[in-house]
Amino acid sequence: MERRLSLRVVMMPRDTNHYGTIFGGVILSYIDQAGLVEALEHGRTKWVTVAMDRVEFKEPVHVGDVVNFHTRAERLGRTSITVRVEVEAERREGGALVPVTAASITMVSVGPDERPVPFRVNDPGPRPPEPARP
Repeated sequence: MERRLSLRVVMMPRDTNHYGTIFGGVILSYIDQAGLVEALEHGRTKWVTVAMDRVEFKEPVHVGDVVNFHTRAERLGRTSITVRVEVEAERREGGALVPVTAASITMVSVGPDERPVPFRVNDPGPRPPEPARP
């Protein structure tokens, strides 16, 4: 399945840690949100995150960077979906794209009782391709 841009966020001063760079927990929260955006494309149900694989931060993110969250479904199950989220920072100064981190998230479709339920796969139709990178 093709990857797509699911979320873009400008990093703000409120998102910083005690070193002045963006707090990793902020990025993790956006990874979770981007995963949900992808999951909703495959099933309009209530999704909950049950797992996130190893996350290794390769580069810091700075205030003013635009952070891109690219997603693709890795696996569709009966009650779950695994979504790959790749994160890159578009530097405020110069606009360079820098890979920041990546994670695979497993989300489960749940019913009103919060127990797993099968989801009906959407037919979202053809997805527009991502623009080519410069």
